Amino acid sequence: MALFIFDTVAFIIFFLGLLKGTGNPVSCIGNRGVCIPGNCGPKMKQIGTCGLAKIKCCKKK
Repeated sequence: MALFIFDTVAFIIFFLGLLKGTGNPVSCIGNRGVCIPGNCGPKMKQIGTCGLAKIKCCKKK
């Protein structure tokens, strides 16, 4: 069930990225990042956005 929810959220973030045109979740994942709503955690740094300004592409430091 958790995998289904993760896949659904990933698809929605990807779709919003295509509509907005400001970021690309596929390139975020390709750069070993993850899309996180809100701010990146303390042991992570922001390397971009995932379609919307509030969804950050974060990577471990």
